[in-house]
Amino acid sequence: MRPARGFTLIEVLVALAIVTIGMTAVLEALTSSARATLYLRRKTFAEWVALNQVERARLSGLFPRVGTSTGKVEFAKRKWRWRQKVVDTPIPGVRRIVVSTRPVQDGHAHEWYATVTGYMGRAIAPPNPLTPQWISGPIAGMPNGAAPGAAPSPLAQPMALP
Repeated sequence: MRPARGFTLIEVLVALAIVTIGMTAVLEALTSSARATLYLRRKTFAEWVALNQVERARLSGLFPRVGTSTGKVEFAKRKWRWRQKVVDTPIPGVRRIVVSTRPVQDGHAHEWYATVTGYMGRAIAPPNPLTPQWISGPIAGMPNGAAPGAAPSPLAQPMALP
């Protein structure tokens, strides 16, 4: 009897089925990873849009009014919708700014991707006339650059070269 050469049809089909199942699992993992990467990219941009909106409110120089406002902005070649909510805090003269953002997609309502909270105040405390004991070096704005009553710092003095 002659020894058999090659594979039978059943063996080839079983091997093909195993390779197909393995490739399907790999493709599913790649697709899931790509989806997660896109979502995280959108979420990061949404946080940046929200942070920018909080900074716009702070840099305007105007104390924000209590209430809710909305708007759209273009960032990273995409349109974003933001909602800003300003509320009073227990501290007089300080308000909390909460900004939520999401991408604008065909007018459909989607969940907010990011929410950022910031604070803005117009309450100013009087300066503290006491100098902490840990300050021993030069301080900008003080006469001769030294703290009042502090010993001169060895770092503030010129070093003698050998």
